[in-house]
Order: sequence, then structure tokens, then C-alpha cells
Amino acid sequence: MITASPHARITGSDTAGPSALADWRQLWRDAVTDVGQLLGLLGLEHLHNLLPEGNAGFALRVPRGFIARMRHGDPRDPLLLQVLPSVAELEQTPGFVIDAVGDMGSRAAQGVLHKYEGRALLIASGSCAINCRYCFRRHFPYGDEMAAAGQWRHALEHVRQDHSINELILSGGDPLALTTAKLKELSQGLAEIPHVTRLRIHTRLPVVLPERIDDAFQQWLAALPLQKVVVLHANHANEFDASVDAACARLREAGATLLNQSVLLRGVNDDADALTALSERLFAAGVLPYYLHQLDRVQGTAHFEVADTDAQALLDAIRTRLPGYLVPKLVREVGGDASKRPV
Repeated sequence: MITASPHARITGSDTAGPSALADWRQLWRDAVTDVGQLLGLLGLEHLHNLLPEGNAGFALRVPRGFIARMRHGDPRDPLLLQVLPSVAELEQTPGFVIDAVGDMGSRAAQGVLHKYEGRALLIASGSCAINCRYCFRRHFPYGDEMAAAGQWRHALEHVRQDHSINELILSGGDPLALTTAKLKELSQGLAEIPHVTRLRIHTRLPVVLPERIDDAFQQWLAALPLQKVVVLHANHANEFDASVDAACARLREAGATLLNQSVLLRGVNDDADALTALSERLFAAGVLPYYLHQLDRVQGTAHFEVADTDAQALLDAIRTRLPGYLVPKLVREVGGDASKRPV
């Protein structure tokens, strides 16, 4: 049984599921985009003068439901650190670049990245409900690379012509930023491509804006005549509450297999207790840990990096505490490699 954290979260509620809350589009519009407002909600106004001007060139966006899971008055809260701009983002660190994982070198068509055998990734949207400071696509040219533009025509044509592709991956941004009607356009195109048998969706929305998993979306997902995998992106056990559990349950009811991939982040989850709690909390929500990523070395994120030796020691520690199926694979993505590289 999962017990409550000794550091209680002061704001918010753990009782409402997605169907009981406001429309997800309104909640999206109500997200906090002003640093002063965010700090005020958390009783941390004194930090304002320590933060970079202009959000270090990367906009702040965080849903209010996610803020409600943060610890009031705690400047080191692990959820807050994922979204709060830092002056460290302005540092130019050798080895940290704009395109850390070689996305543009794997471009196969408008909005299509084709890195690995048997699967192609579609940049479905450039929008996210939350802007994570460690984002490896914070510099990505979304204006030019959107698979959903033009009713997915260019992207689906590439997939249609390559019979080796049996899995389509939706990424972004966040693909669930698209309306369900827009996702239905994709399904209609996929119906004409018999060699695609599996759809994988990488998304943070069921965690940061669980109301997105509404009736219309659940019905769309359930009706897809494909194997369905939803990969969540959660980094800390405190990101979960009853509303996230309800969203995960709806995804499972629609026939999706749920996995999680997290990023190892200094100050957020770089200790054995945090990683153990995350795996246990994921499994309580019906989600299997999948990957623990070493940080993608994108410009502006060096302050989050954890050394490989420390990362390996953390994995060794959690292996002694968890059954094997709850221990994620520690990996790094390297541009040009044929798969994720074990660390």
C-alpha cells in the first residue's frame, strides 16, 4: 500500500477524477504562465529577484492542478524545480547543444523522425500543457515540423511507402495537446496502412492535466483497431494523485498498455528513496517503469545532469529494494545510434 508522504502538500484535492472536473481545454487556458503568480501561489515570493529575466528564453507554463501537488513554501520541491526558470539555464556549457539527440538528422518527411528500424515518430504537436525546464526539444523548430499540419498527409505518405514500419509513435510537444477530432483524422489515415499494427503515444498530459483523458478521448482510443501503448513521462512520485490514477485507469480501460519513462534529474529524483517511491507509485497506478533516461544534453539544462557513475550506483541501490519488473532501464539517447544506449 502506498502511504502519504511525510511532506504534506498543502493545496489542492486528491479526490476528483477527470470526469468530475472542468473541461480540459479551459484548464489548459487557465495554466499559470507568470513566474510571480506561481511563486505567490506557493508562498515563495521572495525568490522572484533570483530568477532570470524573460524566463531564460523558455516560457513558463504549468497547470494549476500540478501546482496543487507542490509543497507550499518549499523552494526545493521536486515538482517546482521541474518548471521554475533558473539563471543556470543561461550558462553556456561545453557539450550542451541545440539538437542534443540528432532529431533533425533523422528527419524523413515533414513532421516525421525515422531513427529506428520498424518504427517512425510523428511530431504531432508543438504544444505542451507544461514546459519542463529539462526539455530536450526546447529549441526544436516546431513551426516547420508538424505532422498534424495538412491533415497528416506528408507524414502518412512516408509511413505508407515504407512497409518496414509497423509502429507509429506520436510525440511532440505533446500529441494529446491536439483535439480528439484532430486525432481522429490520424486514425482515418492509419486505417489505409495495414502494415502499421501498433500506435504508441508519448505524453505528459495524463499526469499534468489528467482531465484530458475525457469520455471522447477514451472512446477514440478504445475504438482503434491497433495495439495501443501509452508512455507517460513522470519523474517523481508526488506527481501522482487520485485524478492521475483515474486517468490511468481510463487509458487501461481503453485497451492501452501503460509504461513510464522518466529523466534522472539532479535535485529532483537523484536519490534511491525517490526512485524507489516513483516505481512503487507508478505500479500502484497500473503503470510499469520503462526507461530512466540520462539527461539529453540540450543547451540550458546542464544543472540537471547526474554523472553516469552516480546514476549506475542509484540503479544498483534500487535493485536491492524492488522486484526486477519495477527497475527501469538506465539509458541514454545518442544521435545516430540504432537504439537507446544502455548506461
